[in-house]
Amino acid sequence: MGNRGMEELIPLVNRLQDAFSAIGQTCDLDLPQIAVVGGQSAGKSSVLENFVGREFLPRGSGIVTRRPLVLQLISSTSEHAEFLHCKGKKFTDFDDVRREIEAETDRVTGTNKGISSIPINLRVYSPNVLNLTLIDLPGITKVPVGDQPPDIEYQIRDMIMQFICRENCLILAVTPANMDLANSDALKLAKDVDPQGHRTIGVITKLDLMDKGTDVRDVLENRLLPLRRGYVGVVNRSQKDIEGKKDISAALAAERRFFKSHPAYRHMADCMGTLYLQRLLNQQLTNHIRDTLPALRSRLQGQLLSLDKEAEEYKCLNPDDPSRKTKALMLIQHFGLDFEKRIEGSGDQVDTVELSGGAKINRIFHERFPFELVKMEFDEKELRREISYAIKNIHGIRTGLFTPDMAFEAIVKKQIVKLKGPCLKCVDMVIQELINTVQQCTNKLESFPKLREETERIVTTHIRERESQAKDQVLLSLEIQLSYINTNHQDFIGFANAQQKTSQTSKKPSAGNQVIRKGWLTINNISLIKGGAKEYWFMLTAESLSWFKDDEEKEKKYMLPLDNLKVRDIEKGFMSSKHIFAIFNTEQRSVIALTHTSKEKMYFQRMFFQL
Repeated sequence: MGNRGMEELIPLVNRLQDAFSAIGQTCDLDLPQIAVVGGQSAGKSSVLENFVGREFLPRGSGIVTRRPLVLQLISSTSEHAEFLHCKGKKFTDFDDVRREIEAETDRVTGTNKGISSIPINLRVYSPNVLNLTLIDLPGITKVPVGDQPPDIEYQIRDMIMQFICRENCLILAVTPANMDLANSDALKLAKDVDPQGHRTIGVITKLDLMDKGTDVRDVLENRLLPLRRGYVGVVNRSQKDIEGKKDISAALAAERRFFKSHPAYRHMADCMGTLYLQRLLNQQLTNHIRDTLPALRSRLQGQLLSLDKEAEEYKCLNPDDPSRKTKALMLIQHFGLDFEKRIEGSGDQVDTVELSGGAKINRIFHERFPFELVKMEFDEKELRREISYAIKNIHGIRTGLFTPDMAFEAIVKKQIVKLKGPCLKCVDMVIQELINTVQQCTNKLESFPKLREETERIVTTHIRERESQAKDQVLLSLEIQLSYINTNHQDFIGFANAQQKTSQTSKKPSAGNQVIRKGWLTINNISLIKGGAKEYWFMLTAESLSWFKDDEEKEKKYMLPLDNLKVRDIEKGFMSSKHIFAIFNTEQRSVIALTHTSKEKMYFQRMFFQL
């Protein structure tokens, strides 16, 4: 193939892309293409505008690119732009091109930051460009804004993966130089699908914004994070330049001077810059198309034969044939069975790439939802301050002794309300996965586009109706929890349970034979022990009352067990010098009273009180 034939390769692939987009079908041929990937404000839009030499892409804060933009650059003597959805209309004013991109984006995604995977096809003819086709993908974001769903990060990631996971897709990973390349979202996604770096081309932007004395020379020389196709550094216009309407040609000249004068980059200046990047991409894409063309031709011929066979069947088609209606009904029945299998986890085809259907819903409930609960902000210092203020405000001018119930309920209800966000977010994620599952199941209805569209509409509408009911039920459950605080619940500690737990934790082991009191004891009751009144040394322990011959405690005379008995002091009478304590059982059916005098003598009496 000569040079002329090589130049026609990219326009040939462009016509194939346009053909598939025009009939509203996805391209199953895996056409060679270049996907532009990067985080928000990484400089993707500036790089593309530098290629064209015109400002034509929407700008603003937050996520700006909300639909994939298939940008086809075609070298021509005249300069104008065309949209596939506006056939026959030429745009010579590139401000109109920007407004049309914004209008077409809003038409599909809404006006409040929604996203869609339906691409916008834009063709730019200019003498300043080389034949090149790029797909500008939405910037990777972390935080949802506007009407964006809670899992916006995962939706954008899935959209990007639809393009870059194809083997014939080259990846243009755009990363700003003033961030750590190890944390680059673009390079991380590229590495996930291209671990060896065979399909990835690195672009380092904002080299002029790095801190003084720092550079990315090791990266541009492909030594730090090596890629087979290498890295190219570019310098885009700053925000001040854009607001000041600095001409792109002047910016390209300034970029050239930057690389020529910078001590770290001057030796590689000829391999840096926007113009070199454009030539490199043109060469890389042309060579890539040439390498994949044989396999592409084989797949195209196979699909053509399949379509010819299907077309032969439609030649003898009778629209009133009952079997055709029966087939349509069977397809609907199969759709329902396929949806059920995907949710229940017994589908015919097992996805080994990512979670989907019931498995993803299971992960939402058991991983994502608990994670959202754990992620809830909790400032213990702030909580203590709120508790203090609540108690003081309820007591007013009075000095309270106990914590009022109203303060407790006010603090608890405030914490319960915080559960609303994670709960509703969980519902949104489940609903989105159900809708994705419906779209996957309707792929078998491709031969009946109207039936497929109507099936998706009816089932999706039903899911949305159930979504509002599910959210109402969640909010009702939270209202129930707010209306009554059940302090008798087993998980609620409360005062009684706290007291019980405190007593259990502070409960010491049995005292065993610990000595409680000692002293002299005079036995006056001769009927118990013969020999009249005698003095003995007594020892009162937790288990028994014993008395000995003397205070050496060698010869024990008697021991009275004190099983299930307790000790208490008895109030002494007025002007009495005797101290009395009693030993009694728990039912108080008998009492042993011991009298202790000021002479350290004790008199023993046994008395029974029948209750």
